[in-house]
Parts: sequence; structure tokens; C-alpha cells
Amino acid sequence: MSNPQQLRYSKEHEWLSDAEGGVRTVGITEFAANALGDVVYAQLPEVGDTVTAGEACGELESTKSVSDLYSPVNGEVVEANQDVVDDPALVNSAPFEGGWLFKVRVTDEPEDLMSADEYTAFTAG
Repeated sequence: MSNPQQLRYSKEHEWLSDAEGGVRTVGITEFAANALGDVVYAQLPEVGDTVTAGEACGELESTKSVSDLYSPVNGEVVEANQDVVDDPALVNSAPFEGGWLFKVRVTDEPEDLMSADEYTAFTAG
């Protein structure tokens, strides 16, 4: 499993892109997608919602379990990925591409986000 180097990672297994005009993209990692199993339902935060780092902001349901979706940053949701709502399997098939979950205008970013190498070590046990 290869975690893209340009992303930052949370201990709750979300990834965060670099800012584009103050907006960052959030998704779950391949590690999390594999642990969840086949995702069959995605409830994402809505445009205009305020999200808080480390707090639940949505839900992913798989054939194995239901898992809360956590925001890795504080901010306002500016877009939710309707493609994932329509086809939740994208979370499994393309977690770092088409399976992204939402975009957020960041107001604050925690200092404990990890680099790809740190996240790889974190998930190794």
C-alpha cells in the first residue's frame, strides 16, 4: 500500500490534500478503506456545514460495519462528493482519486497531522 507523499494524514485515517485557494480535499486512506470492507453507503457533511478536527461529520457503512467519518481540520464544507454518495464503492476502488469525500475551507489545522512516511509507520503497528 502506497500513501501519496503530497498528502497529510490523521490518526483517524483521513487524508488531506494541499490547499488550493484555501480549500483542501478530504478522503479516507486505502488502509481504512481496506479495513472497512466494501463501502455500500456514504453520509457526507453538507455544503455549509462547519466541521471540527477530530469530530464526526459523516458516516460510512460497509458490508462489515458502520464507521464515523472524522474531519482532520476545522473549517466549512464547500463541496461533498456526490459521485461517492451515488456509488460508495469509489471509496474502495479509488480512495485517493475519485473516492474523495468532501472539500473544506480550512480555518485551523491541527499540528498532529502526519506525513505519508509517518502514517505508514503508524499503520504498521
